[in-house]
Amino acid sequence: MRIASTEIYDDFQRKLITGFFRPGSKLKPSSLQGAYGCSANTVRDVLLRLSRVGLVEFEMQRGFRAREASPQRRSDIARFRILLEQTGAALSIENGDLEWEVKLSAAHHKLVHVERQMDRSERSQEEVEVWSDAEREFHETLISRCDSPVLRETYANIYVQFRQQIVFQERNFEGDFYKVIIREHQSIVDAALARNTEACKQAIYDHVKRNL
Repeated sequence: MRIASTEIYDDFQRKLITGFFRPGSKLKPSSLQGAYGCSANTVRDVLLRLSRVGLVEFEMQRGFRAREASPQRRSDIARFRILLEQTGAALSIENGDLEWEVKLSAAHHKLVHVERQMDRSERSQEEVEVWSDAEREFHETLISRCDSPVLRETYANIYVQFRQQIVFQERNFEGDFYKVIIREHQSIVDAALARNTEACKQAIYDHVKRNL
């Protein structure tokens, strides 16, 4: 069955930000088309779109590659993510209503459940994808009432680049990794629901600062 290009895009993006495609690995449309029941041109168009959000690199004569990961790029993206998320969260705290609080609480509840499961499991590729989706939903819900489409769009692009960088460099997420981020997410949601802007901004910084 032929898959819509939007579904192909979403699947590629998910694989790029969860370590399925290793940074620097070649992405050949002719080799990938079979998995989606589409033409090589469709895959090429999807990869070009992903290159525009920074997940894929394209060079004439060399084709497509998953973007390389490096501590320098990770730090740069992390710094920009903090600025965007702090701004978006502050505006959402100011503008958010009861519906925003309910959605944020629900997204956090799901995320905590997933992260507790991740802390106890072997963390298969499928589980990493579920975790990635849940964390993205939580952070995007946090800034969803900033009332700035440009900020949200920019944040979405930065967020997926950030995930691509950290998932490969911390592929095993050993030790107390999940216990720590469960506490960090709790601090963020507590501050947001208490409408404590400064505490929320600090919690966001504390959550991302290890990547600086």
